[in-house]
Amino acid sequence: MPPVHGGSGGILLLDKPQGPTSHDLVARTRRALGTRKVGHAGTLDPMATGLMILGVGSSTRLLTYLVGLDKEYTATIRLGQSTTTDDAEGEVVAETDASGVTPEAIAAEVTALTGEIAQVPSSFSAIKVDGRRSYDRARAGEEVDLPPRPVTVSEFAVLSRRAEGPLLDLDVRVAVSSGTYVRALARDLGRALGVGGHLTALRRTRIGPFDIATAVHPDDDLAAALLPPAEVAARLFPTVSMDADTTLALSQGKRVAVAVADAPVVAALAPGGRLAGLVSVRDGVCRVLVNFPTEEVLT
Repeated sequence: MPPVHGGSGGILLLDKPQGPTSHDLVARTRRALGTRKVGHAGTLDPMATGLMILGVGSSTRLLTYLVGLDKEYTATIRLGQSTTTDDAEGEVVAETDASGVTPEAIAAEVTALTGEIAQVPSSFSAIKVDGRRSYDRARAGEEVDLPPRPVTVSEFAVLSRRAEGPLLDLDVRVAVSSGTYVRALARDLGRALGVGGHLTALRRTRIGPFDIATAVHPDDDLAAALLPPAEVAARLFPTVSMDADTTLALSQGKRVAVAVADAPVVAALAPGGRLAGLVSVRDGVCRVLVNFPTEEVLT
């Protein structure tokens, strides 16, 4: 495929299948679109599926503003087994009969894990410890002791439960703040119930206002699926439309007066609706946070 031309690249909502890594999908997208200018707004583990947001071309500049959005997942938690990684990728290190765990006990512990909580991330996470990824240290046999950190679990709903012999599988839906580990929720739920637990399936269904229903498969026509940066920015921030002179001044890094309420981030739209930049507005004057080119050729 020839390089993508024109516009400012775009944002791609990708439905990641199980198996490939997030890096694999970035590499595949680079090949499909004929450009190296591809980045992501957060990875998924190889066993996980669902929504990934990629930025192409100058739209990679928007990714900083997408990384911290809240997220929603569907998942399956297996009670009765603990693993080294808190998910199905790891080795089982303990087994306990979970067949006697009652729905009432589950509901109580789910409630305790809902709201603002202090969560200890899995040792097999990408968090850096003294410059090295925690999972690298854990795989090397090192003892990794990560401190708890505040996260918000705004929804933790048990959708169904299934007995698997002495094990119990819970299908759940969770809505969480950025940086929350669903694997750790599975671990902590099992630990609180006294039977251990780990994650056997995970699917990300939403990132901020972006839903898996509008995502495309990696084998689809990715160029046709690119969302204009102006459309994406307008779903995240208030907008202000500018005339040609104001757009030019903004592109030169000048502060300009705008008729819009003060806000930390505003999407500035040029004539024709193109995203000219993101600005902060205070006392009716905007200051450039990031500019976007009028056109580009991706290489």
